[in-house]
Amino acid sequence: MTALTLYFSPGSSSMAVHIALHEIGVPFDAKSLSFHKKEHRSPEFLAINPAGKVPTLLVDGTPLTEVAACLLYLAKRFPEAGLLPPDPLAEAQAVSWMSFIASTLHPARRQGLEHVTEVWTLADRKLGERDWALGRYSIADIHLFRLYWRMVNAPAGHPKGLRRLESLYERMMARAAVQRTLEAESRIGYELPA
Repeated sequence: MTALTLYFSPGSSSMAVHIALHEIGVPFDAKSLSFHKKEHRSPEFLAINPAGKVPTLLVDGTPLTEVAACLLYLAKRFPEAGLLPPDPLAEAQAVSWMSFIASTLHPARRQGLEHVTEVWTLADRKLGERDWALGRYSIADIHLFRLYWRMVNAPAGHPKGLRRLESLYERMMARAAVQRTLEAESRIGYELPA
């Protein structure tokens, strides 16, 4: 059995990996780090991940960082969970979505509401009429949901009328793994910047 330890901060990007672990249903240790207490900068954590960022997933003691890498590893290591279609094109499409999420959607909030609206409208169009990013539920949906969840729940305004993304959000919120993750993380408490 693979030993898994997730270092996370409630509501941060690590939420996506937290959801995936609940989807897979394997045992894992969860170690919450407080932004306010600067636990990310502690010598103990920096020895594990010198960048001091979450998520950090320890796989049998080996650190794995970055949301997309953690999600891809989990989907491939536990294929029975069905989080990644088993063909190379679908895998490449998942990587494409996650690259778009990390490079375009994630930094958008720092560039103002007009830019946020532009890139999230593009994401809504990219999703199209499919229920899920790849046509079936996958790690791409988990990654997309976490960032959309953050935007919708942030105190700043967010674009309205993103019908396809709102529908995906509702489907995700109904998933048991998402509910378990949100319950666990909200019990600890969110320390996210505005």
